[in-house]
Amino acid sequence: MRRGLAHALALSLWALVAGGAGACTVDPASQTAYPASLTVDPDTGGAIARAWFDDPVTRYRHFVLGRQHEPETLWVNAPGNRGLCGHALTLDADHVFEDVAPRLADLDGDGTNEVIVARSHRQLGAQLAVYRWSGTELVLAATSPYIGRPHRWLAIVGAADLDRDGRIEIAYVDRPHLARTLRVWRYQDGTLTEVAAVAGLTNHRIGEGRISSALRDCATGPEILTADTDWSRLLATRLDGNRLVSRDLGPWSSDALASALTCR
Repeated sequence: MRRGLAHALALSLWALVAGGAGACTVDPASQTAYPASLTVDPDTGGAIARAWFDDPVTRYRHFVLGRQHEPETLWVNAPGNRGLCGHALTLDADHVFEDVAPRLADLDGDGTNEVIVARSHRQLGAQLAVYRWSGTELVLAATSPYIGRPHRWLAIVGAADLDRDGRIEIAYVDRPHLARTLRVWRYQDGTLTEVAAVAGLTNHRIGEGRISSALRDCATGPEILTADTDWSRLLATRLDGNRLVSRDLGPWSSDALASALTCR
């Protein structure tokens, strides 16, 4: 039995025995095969405060993140479904979640986080995907186009109001080992629209289990931190209208990236 199905059956039994949605006593996040994927938003007052991946499958053998499997299930905590035990969405047989962790952000300003992930199709490669909470289940709200070929990937940086116009954008690097193109998409009215792109940036090396980029705001507006193409320089990129403009922050290193997040 697949783990996602086993989880669902176990959680339903707990609810029946104890007679309530809050009856579960085992947190499924504590049992996931991907503990590093657990994402927590301690500040939200909405329904989705945590998200994580589970259920390894081997149907998409890309290995870009240095592992032999990818998750097929996305979990969230959401009231009205199974209380503390959360809710699970399992992909169809053509898809996997090819990502290090879900990201949580209230993209539409309704007080409930959306869940942002990279998911990959066995024949069409990766795409950006946004899931929303309907009140009873996770629903696929919007996607970017697939890259178009298997084993072609994108590495998400994060989501923020990058141009400070009140709308939220999502940044990712398209094919960080090949195209090395930073793309920014805006989520509005349930759709994703690309607003800017620039080549010459990357945030991932093949086989690494982390994405080496971040968003920061040092009181002068949001910036996207990445490496340049050959990993020699740390760059900060701003969204200026429909253009992405980069500036050099100095030599690249993981320590330099961490230091840049402190706005020193």
